[in-house]
Amino acid sequence: MIKKRIKLFFELIFLLTVMLCLVANRLVIYGISQGIGQVTMIVNSQPIDTVLNDPSFPDSLKQKLKLIKDIKTFATDSLGILPSQNYTTVYNQHDKPILYTITACEPYSFKAKEWWFPFLGNVSYKGFFNKKEARKEVLLLKGQGYDVDVFSPSGWSTLGWFKDPVQTNMLKQSDGNLANLIIHELTHGTVYIKSDVTFNENLASFIGDKGAEQFLKYKYGEHSKVLMDYEQHKLDTKCFTNYLLKGKERLDSLYTAMSFVPNPIYNKKQKKKLISEIVTGVYRLPLYNKQNYFNYSLQAFSEGNAFFMSFARYDSQYDKFEKIFVKKYNSDLRRFLIAATKDEIH
Repeated sequence: MIKKRIKLFFELIFLLTVMLCLVANRLVIYGISQGIGQVTMIVNSQPIDTVLNDPSFPDSLKQKLKLIKDIKTFATDSLGILPSQNYTTVYNQHDKPILYTITACEPYSFKAKEWWFPFLGNVSYKGFFNKKEARKEVLLLKGQGYDVDVFSPSGWSTLGWFKDPVQTNMLKQSDGNLANLIIHELTHGTVYIKSDVTFNENLASFIGDKGAEQFLKYKYGEHSKVLMDYEQHKLDTKCFTNYLLKGKERLDSLYTAMSFVPNPIYNKKQKKKLISEIVTGVYRLPLYNKQNYFNYSLQAFSEGNAFFMSFARYDSQYDKFEKIFVKKYNSDLRRFLIAATKDEIH
């Protein structure tokens, strides 16, 4: 009897060891793939000054590169962003996506799928430089019943592990959106809370928005058209985002009610009906560029909960940060960011 128990114990230890090795092996393979993709970008990037002296590079985009230099200087000198070598080089992506980011969510609750990575902890998104590998992951997640969202991000931060280059598609954005993006990503390199993606992304979104607004006032003046255009874009985005966050709450209430009605066909039908109501409602919003927002909202049909989760991940804490920013830090973004680095905002 004792021998059998000892044998069973060692068999369990062996199985656990094999499982851990398999998990670690997948993680190592994924890490190597991501490292290769990132290094490929770095090796094929050129210093900004080299690109600025290249006669074949469009002059309009050169102006954006000069603007990025100004944004970085402003971010470090005026906002307290940590200095870095990020965005000092340029990677020409030739209008092609580079990274495919995948997020997933349970179909009848807003519980995001998470992946664990060393140093980062639990993260609710996973990136792929290889499109085929991204498709495999999507099919795997859908096979497991998840709602899935796939998108190609405008930019991302490697948190200082690599020297993040400017991607040429970034240069197509308006001055305000470009400033927002650069400051957003630089914030990740200044403040990062392990295993809390929602806080990290919401904080970077808040700092990116407020920082861009301050930069545009500094660069162009308080009554400039560039600033007014950015403010109009902000009003539309805020209106649209708040509406979809309320839509998420409506869906959440529906799922709670569904828990008392274990009928998969009925549940699926009710979910689709409510998403349709939410999407249709976009046309009733007071938006300047209504058609673009409506077209964007159509993704909710194919992405389901993962679509709505993206707004919670990036914008659900904006009002909370706004109150702290105004009341506790007297609208001083530098003080607010310093407090965040000391984990006083979290």
